[in-house]
Amino acid sequence: MSAAIQTGLPVVVIGAGPVGLAAAAHLVERGIRPVILERGASVGATLLEWGHVKVFSPWRYNIDAAARRLLERAGWQAPDDDLLPTGGEIVRSYLQPLAALAGIAPNLKLGATVTAITREGRDKLADEGRAEAPFVVRYRDADGEHRVTARAVIDASGTWMRPNPIGVDGLTVPGETEAADRIAYGIPDVAGTERAAYAGKRTLVIGGGHSAINVALALMQLQEEAPKTEIFWALRRAGVERLLGGGLNDKLPERGALGLAARQAMQEGRLNMLAPFSVGRIETTADGLAVEASHGGKPTRLEVDRIVVATGFRPDLSFLDELRIALDPAVEATPALAPLIDPNLHSCGTVPPHGIAELLHPEPGFTIVGSKSYGRAPTFLMATGYEQVRSVVADIAGDHEAARDVRLVLPETGVCNSDPLPQAAASGCCGGPAPAGVDACCIKDADAKAAGESGCGCGSTVVIEPASKSSCCGAAA
Repeated sequence: MSAAIQTGLPVVVIGAGPVGLAAAAHLVERGIRPVILERGASVGATLLEWGHVKVFSPWRYNIDAAARRLLERAGWQAPDDDLLPTGGEIVRSYLQPLAALAGIAPNLKLGATVTAITREGRDKLADEGRAEAPFVVRYRDADGEHRVTARAVIDASGTWMRPNPIGVDGLTVPGETEAADRIAYGIPDVAGTERAAYAGKRTLVIGGGHSAINVALALMQLQEEAPKTEIFWALRRAGVERLLGGGLNDKLPERGALGLAARQAMQEGRLNMLAPFSVGRIETTADGLAVEASHGGKPTRLEVDRIVVATGFRPDLSFLDELRIALDPAVEATPALAPLIDPNLHSCGTVPPHGIAELLHPEPGFTIVGSKSYGRAPTFLMATGYEQVRSVVADIAGDHEAARDVRLVLPETGVCNSDPLPQAAASGCCGGPAPAGVDACCIKDADAKAAGESGCGCGSTVVIEPASKSSCCGAAA
């Protein structure tokens, strides 16, 4: 990239969530002007949509190092490192003060939806002078369409706006669109602001992740106040041991506690478990919704009032049409990152540290970071995004040694088995799932405890160096 472009143009950051604002903080620290484009009316707009939910990780993992340095220089008092914030508290106590800093506030545009990115004067096919040409980012706000020229673009726009539909084939099921007013996606505030819609009603929760557990447990809280509330929890694939098996082995206590609480609720009969359960059709009736599905391979019909779909999200790639990007055909992450996070290949839910080397696209100067960088893969953590943007910004600044010196400190999960993969018992993570009835997270853990040791080490907090990429037990969650 030419010296004129290097010194004279800003870096556009798409999204003003935790990872986007962390990117802005690192740019400011390196003397590079960011331009942050946020579609919402506030920074952290996505977090505010689940602002009632307490995150699994304490504050120490939710504050970026560069952002902390900038904030503390301005007199900011950090929250208690050991407390667990809600999404709303992250916005109010961290993101809003960060966005108000002198190096960020003048360069932040709210209500700005990015519609397209290209190279100045060049379409996707043009080769000549491509790497030297600046980026042109188009965005729309209340005043119309605008464009900004940039030396690099960091896409931290997330995936929240594209929730996965109900169908196990990745598509909406017949009747899903027509029933939209009775279907919620993500983590609705069922025990709070949306209480009236769920109290005393029959709700079907679909999903096998922690978001689904959060919703189910919130409904159980509501059930204590409104006993007629009925909860049906449907898993699209059989087995929930990946979620429930970690329990006290999970070094994020809130996450482990969710699994333990869900297990107890099942034993008490407060949760009606449906697994495996795949919806085929939804019919809107005078009284609610009739769900036609397959349960355990047999056809079934379930009458409910509402459905909550917590089946994950997928990236929006629509505004990247004129850029040369490379994505794994299944995961929709870069080809270098995809094998590290593909749930078809890894059963521990772990990922080694990674940065610019794994996030590179064929379009020089363009990167996708944060949850969007994971494509359709689950289990993204904020701290992972912070290390991504530290590396990416170092590369933009020309500090290539720092960019490739990636490392990460994360709490380890005690969950070392998912819905079993073929031959998982012999070759899966840590040797595969532990034998039935054994208090262990995997075979390696069971063997260690049988030998009088404390365990295999899955439950420890570790610093993962790049050399750990081939490991599983002992890689960060």
